[in-house]
Amino acid sequence: MTDRIVVINPNSTEAVTAAMDRALDPLRIAGGPEILSVTNPDGPPGIECQAHVDDVSRDIRSIVRAHEAEASAFVIACFSDPGIHAARESTTRPVFGIAESGLLTALALGNKAGIVAILSRSVPRHMRYVRALGLENRLAGDRAIELGVVALSDEAKTFGRMVEVGEALRDRDGADVLVLGCAGMARYRERLAEAVGIPVVDPTQAAVGMAITAIRLGRSTSGVAVAAE
Repeated sequence: MTDRIVVINPNSTEAVTAAMDRALDPLRIAGGPEILSVTNPDGPPGIECQAHVDDVSRDIRSIVRAHEAEASAFVIACFSDPGIHAARESTTRPVFGIAESGLLTALALGNKAGIVAILSRSVPRHMRYVRALGLENRLAGDRAIELGVVALSDEAKTFGRMVEVGEALRDRDGADVLVLGCAGMARYRERLAEAVGIPVVDPTQAAVGMAITAIRLGRSTSGVAVAAE
């Protein structure tokens, strides 16, 4: 079987999936695994609140099971890592969440990470997850650009707000590395890093990079997939 990483966009916006997929091109290398990005057709246009996170968790588990036979690894491409624990119980393939992967990658590049969030109401959700991961002491701050997922396609407005927030995280909060708090921000990573002068991590790239390493080293999950409901 050809090695394949299935990257799941939990929302239903195809433009987000397409932009996220283009950002993964540098990881498509000769002899490496195929990277397949899929959209959740039953999801909301953007994952913007806890209710959205809870609602798509079952969808993600269904998508994982549908691709089980062809996948060598899965990536959940939403910064809340919705349904990650249930997904890991549902497959013997490794499952990576972009929030966990992005934060761990960032903390290998700096001492204090700052999260560039989409909306202020995303911040409490992020903070709950950061605490659950035990990483709160390494977080400089979490600030929002106040644009929803669909609005991220407005490049001028989005990039301007990302620079403002990135500079505030750097100068006011002491961040020396930034993490993009939404898969839909992927297209802005390089320009933002150049504008703010510190490393910027696209969490989907980080998660796919970890998945490639896991496949190359022959790692799988230690659990046993549970039966479908």
